[in-house]
Amino acid sequence: MATAQGTAILDFGAFPGSHEASVTVTGQTAILATSKASAYFMGDDTTATHTADDHQWAAMLAGLTCGTPTAATGFTVRARSHERLTGTFQTRWVWAD
Repeated sequence: MATAQGTAILDFGAFPGSHEASVTVTGQTAILATSKASAYFMGDDTTATHTADDHQWAAMLAGLTCGTPTAATGFTVRARSHERLTGTFQTRWVWAD
């Protein structure tokens, strides 16, 4: 069962874009250094630059990983793609002890 959950925006930048993007999740005062964090794309999410259809395919285009949490602070979500991506994608995250 997740202890906390939320959303964050990954920004690959303007054209020509980038192979990588990251976002730091903060404000997680109850997170421990031993907590486990995970991130994923939700197919119905949208941003100013990407539709729900784009988000449905995002998992095929970019892999997501989460860094080791910093106690009482948060963690970083990283995206990496073989292709250059542009614009912003919403990611959802959860963490648990």
